[in-house]
Amino acid sequence: MPLRARQRCHAVLAALVTLTATALLAAAPPASAADTWTEAGSDRADPLTESQGLTSVEVPAGSANRYTGIGTIPFGVATRGWNHVGDPDASYDGHYIEPYQADSGTAKMYRVQAPNGTWSEYVHTLGPGEALNNSWVAVSPDGQWMLSGEWGTMTRFLVFPTPGVNASTSPSANLPQAATVTLDHAVRDVQGCDFVSATRLLCSSDDPAGTLFGYTKPLLQIDLSAAPTGSGNVTGHVTALRQLPLRSSCSGTFEAEGIDYDRRTGTLRVIVVSPGFCVLTDSKTYRFTRS
Repeated sequence: MPLRARQRCHAVLAALVTLTATALLAAAPPASAADTWTEAGSDRADPLTESQGLTSVEVPAGSANRYTGIGTIPFGVATRGWNHVGDPDASYDGHYIEPYQADSGTAKMYRVQAPNGTWSEYVHTLGPGEALNNSWVAVSPDGQWMLSGEWGTMTRFLVFPTPGVNASTSPSANLPQAATVTLDHAVRDVQGCDFVSATRLLCSSDDPAGTLFGYTKPLLQIDLSAAPTGSGNVTGHVTALRQLPLRSSCSGTFEAEGIDYDRRTGTLRVIVVSPGFCVLTDSKTYRFTRS
């Protein structure tokens, strides 16, 4: 091929490559940016009533933040075997939900308080391979779907219709798993998650090993491929944002617990329980703001 013809051919090919790359970039979804959360203060966390989880409640207006701990479990609930309560959440219309587990068995329980103050219980029979523990719940912004996780090293979250909110649920029927969130990176010992938007969650991990992200007790961001529904599975992109504060007068093993994001103030709160005797004196609920 003559030199001038080859030059024209190379120019055409280069233009085609440029156009193709531009088109692909335009069609690709934008990468999810990781938020930065800066510590803004802390409050003492009572070891009996504020050591497992927390949530902000929007309805009725002026409601106090809710906390869970061994001291908040009603006697009648504990005597039926539901002796552990996890990190709760509340729908924007005021349904408050606590996750419960027992030491053994084949089911989990979700205790729901409606806006009118009445309580009801929804039981979920474990599916094949599902872990018994019930550490947390996170209600989607539309109120219709609830996420829950399992203890240990996991690559999924479970999706349920929100008990008491989704019309398909009933206290007299099994609460079925509706879908799965498949994570692109393993997470370990997640103690709580909360929605920041329809497709973004923040989660507190009690990971004691630090081998997954390079440090222990990470604050995680999960970006979903779509808002969860009961019509199909979605994927979740995992980003470790920072290590949670680990400060105490005692040395030893800290425990990261529940998490809450209050959309009204933009405040993120995470419970970190101190080691040893200091669980009584300087366990904290840390506050963070986005920067």
